[in-house]
Amino acid sequence: LFNFPGAQAGVWTSSGSWVGVSGVSAPGGNRPPARDDHTRIGSITKTFTVMLLLQLVDQKLVSLEDPISTYIPGLPNGETATLRMLASMTSGIPPYTGSQRLQADYFSNPLAVFTPQQLLSYIKGQDPIFPAGTRVAYSNSNTVALGMVIEQRTGKPIAELLQQQISTPLGLGQTSFPGTSNALPSPHFEGVTIQGDPSDTLKNATDWNPAWTFTAGAMVSTLDDLRRWAVALGTGEGLVSPEMQKQRVASMISNVPPNAPARTYALGFGVTNGWIGHTGELPGFNTSIQYDPGTRSTVVVMVNSDIPAPGPDGRPINPAPTTADELI
Repeated sequence: LFNFPGAQAGVWTSSGSWVGVSGVSAPGGNRPPARDDHTRIGSITKTFTVMLLLQLVDQKLVSLEDPISTYIPGLPNGETATLRMLASMTSGIPPYTGSQRLQADYFSNPLAVFTPQQLLSYIKGQDPIFPAGTRVAYSNSNTVALGMVIEQRTGKPIAELLQQQISTPLGLGQTSFPGTSNALPSPHFEGVTIQGDPSDTLKNATDWNPAWTFTAGAMVSTLDDLRRWAVALGTGEGLVSPEMQKQRVASMISNVPPNAPARTYALGFGVTNGWIGHTGELPGFNTSIQYDPGTRSTVVVMVNSDIPAPGPDGRPINPAPTTADELI
């Protein structure tokens, strides 16, 4: 079904654990994926970013009811979209990744470094996609803007905050935010994609710079670190106050369309049939983390390809979340 060089998956339950690998860690290589392989985790980065934001709320440095215009002027819906709406993807702020200019600028030079201000400049002057708070629409602009707010209010770079407030307390020694670097720690997956120029040709995207995703998608991690993070994301333990954890749990029930009991985008994480988690995709990489609070079970999948396959209904499906669904 899928065309990828290799994959690694782990399942942890109260009765035991299993880790399985398939294929190779690099296209054309012969080394199978290993537990210490680093991978680009794409949008799973959003779960870290929003957790940092909630810690700032606990510290009373920001309020979830602050409009984003308090910190960043000129965004569509800036006066009406609150930080809570950005964290739950209900802001109506259009995604900069939908900009044909951004795509042309990035794919013409995948090693380019973009600043967060540059990323949001692609959508300034655009119309909102809907009135703030009325719908859910996934937008990388939301989490880039939240990353800028976090740096602005703390005066510290995201990499340092993640290290101090999340990675060190949780023991995530192999998880990092690369800033403007395209380097991957060794050992690591090498990933393939058909995105970029010329389109639909296979390319090795390992060294493409993730700076174009900033706090929406640039982070790096490993299988075991992602397992620990999935549990922390699901419980909030040791990261936020009991009061904030109540807000996180309450956000799992939302009547903002198209949220539904079976599938909701909550405060910086997704909920699917009770499983809490997120998926991540960057050119060359696809990842999924899932945690079930009821059974305390965790599933992590890492794939070194973002090449989708046609689903049963003809719509494209991605390798990591599809594999995670099979394991769940």
